[in-house]
Amino acid sequence: MSERLVIVDGVRTPFCRMDTDLARLGAADLARIAIADLLTRTGFDPEAIDEVILGCVGQPVDAMNVARIAALRAGIPERIPAVTVHRNCASGMESITQAHEKACAGRGEVFVVGGTESMSNYPLLYRESARGKFMRLARAKTLGQRLGILLSFRPADFSPVIGLKEGLKDSACGLNMGQTAELVGREAGVGREEMDAFALRSHQRAIAARERLAEEICRVFAPPKLDRVIDRDNGPRENQSLEALARLRPVFERGTGTVTAGNASQITDGAVALLVMTESRAAREGLSPLGILTHYACAGLDPKRMGLGPVYAIDRAERLGAPPLAEADVVELNEAFAAQVLACQRALDSADFCRRELGRDAPIGAIPDEKLNVNGGAIALGHPVGASGARLVLTALRELRRRGGRRALATLCVGGGQGAALWLEAA
Repeated sequence: MSERLVIVDGVRTPFCRMDTDLARLGAADLARIAIADLLTRTGFDPEAIDEVILGCVGQPVDAMNVARIAALRAGIPERIPAVTVHRNCASGMESITQAHEKACAGRGEVFVVGGTESMSNYPLLYRESARGKFMRLARAKTLGQRLGILLSFRPADFSPVIGLKEGLKDSACGLNMGQTAELVGREAGVGREEMDAFALRSHQRAIAARERLAEEICRVFAPPKLDRVIDRDNGPRENQSLEALARLRPVFERGTGTVTAGNASQITDGAVALLVMTESRAAREGLSPLGILTHYACAGLDPKRMGLGPVYAIDRAERLGAPPLAEADVVELNEAFAAQVLACQRALDSADFCRRELGRDAPIGAIPDEKLNVNGGAIALGHPVGASGARLVLTALRELRRRGGRRALATLCVGGGQGAALWLEAA
């Protein structure tokens, strides 16, 4: 890395379950709130920003290039460009790595990065049959033609295609994300009881970490009256129990399935904004950053087994010079599904898997529970897909500072058969 990138500071909105507290805020406004609060917290002059880069998976049709809309609404000057990036669940991480690559190419020193997602506002779509009829209706020139087309509509034409459901299906392999979790969990021998116990731990840790997580959360005034303050995640359940989790039915494979709404990540709205810059620029500004990006990698794998993406990405990062896994003091591995996280833990510590799939002579190593997602994860906090990668980085760095540790690893699986891993170091 010819010029290391530092993360100066960061902030996120609360993460709130779909169709709850943040549902009336679109992706652009969620990002606007996070960026504006970031600039207020840091006191950094927005005129000195070179570019805004935000991840977003479900681009809103009323705010295309959502990064640009959010930047302008947050008060960043018009002359400063903005771009939206999309690597599915790793979009928030992609914003960080693209900032680093731009800095190394001499295309800027200071960036606002992060991600945003309003899963509440994913659209309902008309079916193909209805779209064709609406197009013919728009072209009709006489009253008789219009009446004829109107009479051709059938009730099925108005049964919507659910955009969120379509977005969570992988067209490459034909499976939705939950089915891929069923597959990797079954192959790794992960049982339903283990998944539910992991989910319970995620909630318990998130509840215990409320005060710590509050350090990274900004306040949001809930529309329409702006008379209610949202200042914490609403996903963690204080009364969650194994008994309640055990009563839930499998969602993706009826009867024999093990993945439920309780041991999967929550569908969530939220945004993250980070101020990042080159290490030399931070030194000239006299800033004390949260941490430094030292290594990163993305890797591809079988889309049907996308949940194992962190294993492949961690391996590739190590081959590119990253430290061995044992040197991580904090690990944030996104909890897309309990089955997937547990399968990753087993694969990382399996000599057979690492030899067969990665060509390694020895396993990558184990992730001790006391280092993994110590403040809870997406099962409790939620997974606003375009923002989660940046949230992992922010949470990992703040926890690294609290622990006085040296290195943190943030990693996640990516729909479509990819994994991403970022290594971070205390500044």
